[in-house]
Amino acid sequence: MEWQQIEYFQKVAELQHMTQAAEALSISQPALSRSIARLEEELGVSLFERQGRRIILNQYGKLFLVHVNRILKEFKDTRQEIKYLLDPEHGEVSLGFLHTLGVNILPDILSGFQKLHPGTKIKLYQNNNVSLLKQLQAGEIDLCLVHHSNEDPHIQWEKLWEEELFLMVPATHPLADKKSITLDEVKDDPIISMKKGFELRKIADKLCRKASFIPNIAFEGEEVTTLLGLVASGLGVALLPDQKDIDENKVKKIHVRWPGCTRQIGLSWYESRTLSPASKSFMKYIFTHYRN
Repeated sequence: MEWQQIEYFQKVAELQHMTQAAEALSISQPALSRSIARLEEELGVSLFERQGRRIILNQYGKLFLVHVNRILKEFKDTRQEIKYLLDPEHGEVSLGFLHTLGVNILPDILSGFQKLHPGTKIKLYQNNNVSLLKQLQAGEIDLCLVHHSNEDPHIQWEKLWEEELFLMVPATHPLADKKSITLDEVKDDPIISMKKGFELRKIADKLCRKASFIPNIAFEGEEVTTLLGLVASGLGVALLPDQKDIDENKVKKIHVRWPGCTRQIGLSWYESRTLSPASKSFMKYIFTHYRN
């Protein structure tokens, strides 16, 4: 069965007249008749009944038309979706990002990009570093903002910026009025941290080891806002990136002068996978506005 036969059948069923259908399809009537005959032969049944000069669908033709209409509509819709995906102004970008970027960094990126490309749809996936890279490998997302890439040679990572990690303490903490400290000054404090597996947890644990102490983890979470809420309640201190919505009446952020508390954020993509024009536009935007 050929695609052309399906389209020819639909037109004949619509007009119920072989000559008119042939004219509409810009082919000869004998050629159209042969095409319909081959289709009926392949299906093993007649699809039309003749009534004078007109032809009408029989019960088999009516059933076949239902499925033909569905097939052709699906094809038309799919073709339109592909067209939108290939259009940088009406395409779609699937973007993964770290939990800690969701409060202040990501909204700035998206608002700036959408001003330039208002027709582009962006699907967001929030996860930890390891999970985001697995999603990238599996083709579930196009791009992701992560701390670093893994050992897969096909995953590319390019640094965008470096951000400082601050010690967040309750406003009533003895160190709250200090401008800077060394990390070992809180070695005896209860620590509020991200859960194991989160990249920010790995960084914080590494910095504590560098400061020669094992952190006393009192609470673990997945969201920065939750951790800040626990800090504000006086339940411990946390090493976190700066946040816009910190209530300075309850939480104080302190610069850590030693060891240097920073992390790098970059954009990752899968090298051997073709990106849509919309995704390429997003990459160009973020490299232009946020690199270093």
